[in-house]
Amino acid sequence: MRKSAKRPCLLVAAGPTRERIDPVRFISNYSTGTFGYEIAKAAKRRGYSVVLVSGPTYLKEPRGVKVIRVESARDMKRAVMRQLPRAKTVVIAAAVSDWRPRFEAKRKIKKGAGKKVLELVENDDILSEVGNRKRGRVVAGFALETENLERNALRKLLQKNADLIIANRLGDSSIFGDGRTSVVMIDKWGNRTSVRNRTKRELASNVLDRLEAF
Repeated sequence: MRKSAKRPCLLVAAGPTRERIDPVRFISNYSTGTFGYEIAKAAKRRGYSVVLVSGPTYLKEPRGVKVIRVESARDMKRAVMRQLPRAKTVVIAAAVSDWRPRFEAKRKIKKGAGKKVLELVENDDILSEVGNRKRGRVVAGFALETENLERNALRKLLQKNADLIIANRLGDSSIFGDGRTSVVMIDKWGNRTSVRNRTKRELASNVLDRLEAF
């Protein structure tokens, strides 16, 4: 890409979210954010202007990338939607919590007699929100499944109005962290590409190749 050309913006959401129960407890998941961070770094190397909306993670911020730190699913949605107008490509790689406690206690919940009941409500679906506002953008999402990998991934692709879904199965390989993993990429035309036993850095390059084909 020539230096004089205006660099396209790629927006990435990565990492887990945390949904607070009280000041010291929260609901979250095992995501480290590694895959999303690798996509952001790969895009930067290719000359993109990159915005990374990151949930809580211990990963080092990629050089030259605008990083927006968030905590909850609602925080992440607000940040993604604020950055969406400038983005040409959007990758929702974040492991966004599907639910949050209906009420957040302002003080630490103490042990006491009887059982505690935690009432949960659904969070908004960020990938769906982005898919509904595509307007010429290329949109990719991720799907982690325990069964019926390709069928569930294809359903997600269609329901979210995405262009590409990157799917992997829990237990097949190192899903969380920087180990090797395997994915199936399914695009909106029904094309399927299986990539096995690769590092997330290698897979990030594969994902960008597919996105640039759009």
